[in-house]
Amino acid sequence: MIRIGIVGCGRILNAHLQGYKALRERGIDNFRITALVARREEDARMFLRRGEGPPPRPPVLPPETGDPLAAPHTYLSDFQDDVDVQIYTDYQEMIERAPVDAVNDFTTLSMHHQVGEAALAAGKHLLTQKPLAISVRAGRLLVDMARERGLTLGVFENARQGRLTRAIGWAIRKGLIGRPQMAMIGSLGGLWSPDRVVADTPWRHRKLEAGGGGSVDIGVHHFHILRYTFGEVAWVSAVTHTFEPVRYRRDAAGRVIETVEADVDDTYLAVVGFEDGALAQMLWSWAMRGEPLEIPGLPAFYGSEGCIKGGEIIYDDGRRERLMDRFEAEMTAEERERFFPMDLTDPFAIQQLDWLRAIEEGRDPETSGEEGLRDLACSFALLESATLGRRVTLQEVLSGEVEAYQAEINEHYGL
Repeated sequence: MIRIGIVGCGRILNAHLQGYKALRERGIDNFRITALVARREEDARMFLRRGEGPPPRPPVLPPETGDPLAAPHTYLSDFQDDVDVQIYTDYQEMIERAPVDAVNDFTTLSMHHQVGEAALAAGKHLLTQKPLAISVRAGRLLVDMARERGLTLGVFENARQGRLTRAIGWAIRKGLIGRPQMAMIGSLGGLWSPDRVVADTPWRHRKLEAGGGGSVDIGVHHFHILRYTFGEVAWVSAVTHTFEPVRYRRDAAGRVIETVEADVDDTYLAVVGFEDGALAQMLWSWAMRGEPLEIPGLPAFYGSEGCIKGGEIIYDDGRRERLMDRFEAEMTAEERERFFPMDLTDPFAIQQLDWLRAIEEGRDPETSGEEGLRDLACSFALLESATLGRRVTLQEVLSGEVEAYQAEINEHYGL
C-alpha cells in the first residue's frame, strides 16, 4: 500500500482527485491518501468528506472549457472511506510525522523545490505539478536527489496523455508524414486577456514566485508537446514582452477587487531548432486586446511527405484522412495499453497510475523528473535568449553555463 500525502489544496486539487477516483473505480487499490497539507486548515477540510466542511471555492472557469481548473469539486470520501486522513498546515511537519510513503506537491511553483527537497531527503517518492521548479538549478537539485536516493520522481504534464498528442506522436514516429521538418504551436489573446489575473492567482505574474510568465506556465506545455512529437530541442531563439504591466481581478459586476503588478512576460515568440534539424515556431500571449488570434489547424506538424493539421493527415498528392481514425484503427494492443492503460482517458489518472507503478517497479515514470527538467530548461532557454539577445542552446541552460535571467531567482532562494 502506497500512502500519499498531498501538499497544496488549491483549485487544481480537484483534477488530481478526479484522477485518483478514476483509478479506484477501475479497481486500483494499492494507494491511499493519508494526509493533506494547506496553509489554512479549513482549506484542507474542504476536500475531506462530501456534505461536511467548508463550502467549495467558486470555479474560475466554466466546466465546458475542459480546463483542469474547471474540474468538479471532489472529496476524498468519494473514493476512499477506510482512512483517517491527517490534516497539517506545515508540510515539513507532515513529512516528518504523517504515515506517508510518497508526496504529491501541488503548491505554487516557488515552493516546489522546497517541498520536494524535504520529501526526497526524508525518503519519500515525489510527484510534483508542472513546471518542475522555479529555476533549472532548483529542478536539477530534485532530479539529482531522487536519483541518488533511488526514489521515484514524476512531473504532472497532462499535455502528453491527451488523445490528440498521443496520436500526433504515434503518426510521426510511424513515418506517416516522412522526416519532421516544421511545427507551429500557440495562439494570441483569449481567456485571460487582455489584463485579467491568470487563474485568479497573482503569483503567476511575479518573477520570484512564478519564474516567468506564459513562457514558463504555458511554455513547458508547448515544449513538452514538441519534444514528445518532434524530438529533442537543440536551441531556442526568442523574444518576450510585457504588454500589460498591471493586471486585475474583478468581481461578477466587473468591479476591480485586486490590482497586481506584473514583472514577467505575458507574450512570447520563439523559433526552436531540434537536434535532427527540424524547426518550430511558437507564439503565445495572454495579453492582446480586441479579438484573439487562434490559427486554424494548430498545432501543425510538417514533414517531407505531408503534414498533420487540424486533426487530419494531409499528403502531397492531396489525400486526406482523419488522424484519430487511423490512430484508433492501427494502434497495437501493446500501444493502446501503454498510451491508455485500462482504457483510461483522464490524463491525470494515466499519470498517477504510471507513477504508482513506477514506485512499485523501482523505475522512472514516463513524465519523469528528467523530462520535466528538460521542459523547464527549454522554457528558460526561451527567457535566456530574450535576455541575452541571441540563440541559446538547451545544453547551455541545462549545464548552468547560461543563467542570466535566472540569476536573480537563484540568488533569492540561495540555489
